[in-house]
Amino acid sequence: MVEWRGYDPCMRCCILLHAAFFGTLLAAAPQPVRVTGGLVSGAPGLNPAITIYKGIPYAAPPTGNLRWKAPQPPPKWEGVRAATEFSGNCMQNDAAWYPPNNGTRPARQITEDCLYLNVYSGAKSASERRPVLLFVHGGGLTFSAGTYYDGEPIAEKGVVVVTFNYRLGVFGFLAHPELTAESGHHASGNYGFMDQIAAMHWVKDNIAAFGGDPNNVTLAGQSAGSWSVNLLLGSPLAKGLFKQAFGESGGQFALGRSLADSEKAGAQFAKNLGADSIADLRAKPAADLQKGSRGAAGWNIDGYVIPADIAEIYAKGQQGDVPLMIGSTGGEATSPRMPNVTADGFRKSIADEFGPLSDAVLKAYPFSNDQEAKLQNLELHRDQTFGWPTRAWMRAQAATGKSKVYAFYFERVAPGPYSDAGLGAPHGAGLAYFFNWVNSKANEGTAWRDSDRKLADQVSTYWVNFMTKGDPNGSGLPQWPVYDPKTEVVMRINETPSAATLPHIPALDLLNAHFERLRKEGVSESRRRPAN
Repeated sequence: MVEWRGYDPCMRCCILLHAAFFGTLLAAAPQPVRVTGGLVSGAPGLNPAITIYKGIPYAAPPTGNLRWKAPQPPPKWEGVRAATEFSGNCMQNDAAWYPPNNGTRPARQITEDCLYLNVYSGAKSASERRPVLLFVHGGGLTFSAGTYYDGEPIAEKGVVVVTFNYRLGVFGFLAHPELTAESGHHASGNYGFMDQIAAMHWVKDNIAAFGGDPNNVTLAGQSAGSWSVNLLLGSPLAKGLFKQAFGESGGQFALGRSLADSEKAGAQFAKNLGADSIADLRAKPAADLQKGSRGAAGWNIDGYVIPADIAEIYAKGQQGDVPLMIGSTGGEATSPRMPNVTADGFRKSIADEFGPLSDAVLKAYPFSNDQEAKLQNLELHRDQTFGWPTRAWMRAQAATGKSKVYAFYFERVAPGPYSDAGLGAPHGAGLAYFFNWVNSKANEGTAWRDSDRKLADQVSTYWVNFMTKGDPNGSGLPQWPVYDPKTEVVMRINETPSAATLPHIPALDLLNAHFERLRKEGVSESRRRPAN
């Protein structure tokens, strides 16, 4: 028994609180967890009930002779590995580094040895079998990292969260005739997607040890992460590895680039670097490969990871048929800094790109001066790059799949520069609400309103419900309807969620005609604009 004689009563109170707090930390931190490779230990998050395991290797370092090869099993280690520090980010340009909307910005380094993942769990035992969120980060398949997506706030609602890195740019998506020949599958270029699939397998094999349910995994992503989800639903290599899918602001329904075109781009890249072989390229420092790599690499239809054009896969009903939650934001392309666009220049660009449909496009996006042209340029970019493929995805799944689609249109603008400028909800705006970052202690720098906090609680609860049972609906929430292409009713998320018709349908129909014309002419997305 502690003898308190001589202590100030306030000091006694502080000591008791201190002991209670650290007792909670010790109670929340589980014993070391065994995963592929060995034992790992984590550390409590800002909420001591959540344990975070950072930087767990899910594949071998893709360096040396493993550069541009399928991911290999992680190395084994002795003892207990302290999983308390995030790994470095995969190779990318320094200028491209930024966290998602209202995300965190942890310290990082850029390295080729980057195939690591992070687990956030509040489970007290391995027997809990909580639903699992496996989140694919965005960044155009050329930048960003899993560490930027704080999983703690959503883990507080009863899910186990996994974020991870995958190879990017020329390291993740370089195709080359020599690589195709050595692959054993007559394929090359989709190594980043292979990494994502390897992370799925790691989750399948290991997540039960963290209290997660390996048979109830939701594969989710935003931007290029959403592209990835969209494409991997069409990959036979990913089938059976997840039960639900979520995508915000990304899909790939334009004609994809062929393996042959990708090989040509890769061969030119090697030539530009003075490399006569893949062995020469593998011998070069990673930093040298990163320089001048723009346009040299991008995902392709390789016949192995991506077996065919994604639109054709969906048209035939060959996609992974799982419940789908999908949407985009109201101001995908908005920026507080307006683009340098003139009325004459915008008019010419429309004529060059849309050809016979240019007059209809000008009517759909009207302008009479430079300022209006700048605004309409953003509207067109929003619909063309994000709105159209998102709608194409939801319509394709509804047409040939048996699983339900829950569509959304996110319009809430967080306090800050976008709100101050009167702009729409930017690219990535939904993340702070779905992840419940709004109510996180890590994001107190934003002047969140009570209405934002309430909305984030609702939206994150929808998300957890969807991960749990494939349906976002639950007690106390406005009813989220199943998407029907005949009515096009979606959940419009602004100050409060409410079911309403998807906006901009006439413009999206026009863009659909445009992309159908390009497909008939054999114009792929990579030929329409540079890869990545």
